Amino acid sequence: MAVRRMTEPESVFGQLKNNQGFRRFLLRGMEKVTIEVGWLSLAHNLLKQATHDQKRRAAILQ
Repeated sequence: MAVRRMTEPESVFGQLKNNQGFRRFLLRGMEKVTIEVGWLSLAHNLLKQATHDQKRRAAILQ
């Protein structure tokens, strides 16, 4: 379980970098960077939810 926990954040950062083109923060300052991380997290979670919903709909139609 500890090994799984260590690799999960890496995959999220990899997806942000590779799939969404995130390379560096646009804003400066801890408060602004925290907000930017929140937006990135929200986008990532919305994409995950959309994928989940799409798979669920496909399974229902079959």
